Amino acid sequence: MSRLIVLDTETTGLSAENGDRVIELGCVELVNRKLTGNDLHLYFNPERESHEDALRVHGLTTEFLRDKPKFGTMAQDVIEYLRGAELIIHNAAFDVGFLNKEFERVGLAPLREYVAEVTDTLVMAKQLFPGKRNSLDALCDRFGVDRSNRTFHGAKLDAQLLADVYINLTRGQDALLIDIDTGEREELGAMVDVDLRQFTLPVIMATGEELSAHEHALSDLDKASGGKTIFRLQDQKSMA
Repeated sequence: MSRLIVLDTETTGLSAENGDRVIELGCVELVNRKLTGNDLHLYFNPERESHEDALRVHGLTTEFLRDKPKFGTMAQDVIEYLRGAELIIHNAAFDVGFLNKEFERVGLAPLREYVAEVTDTLVMAKQLFPGKRNSLDALCDRFGVDRSNRTFHGAKLDAQLLADVYINLTRGQDALLIDIDTGEREELGAMVDVDLRQFTLPVIMATGEELSAHEHALSDLDKASGGKTIFRLQDQKSMA
């Protein structure tokens, strides 16, 4: 069973080292790449004010958070929920850094001691779309993920959006995760092989317009990769 937890936090500011705190934790569980509904959503009383810029992003006021539990009282519950899972986080260094600081405050080990792996979707997106905007908003737009209900950044909502984005980022893995039982394997094994050599397949050449568009796309890739486009390098090698 492949258990993934898509995780996001909201904080009072940008620096855990300078005393900013986690005020919201949102987690969405995927098992075998399907939503289970076994999610985790918590608010915390940070015992300090949010910076003005942060408040404009998340909208979680001191008044709203005043009666919420302190992170330390919920730390073990958070650990037990996350234990053994692979975490999917956008810009993981930020969230992991904040959670590590919260655990440190109550004498607990860093986050990676409790989970199997941490996967950063920002790193994945930069590898897939070099030179492009790869914020969560940009990826939602790129993959057609609906974020129309997102007035403020909320940890649970952002985790839900990221889960959809992650499935799109890893869409090519779907075939590897289909569970086929023994009966289905036998049925597939009994399929008749077809000798394709009996068919004459037409060869359709690219049009001038298609070749031009292809060349334009390669030029954009070449520019974004700093002259390291594989197609270009192969062409240069074959000409040498």
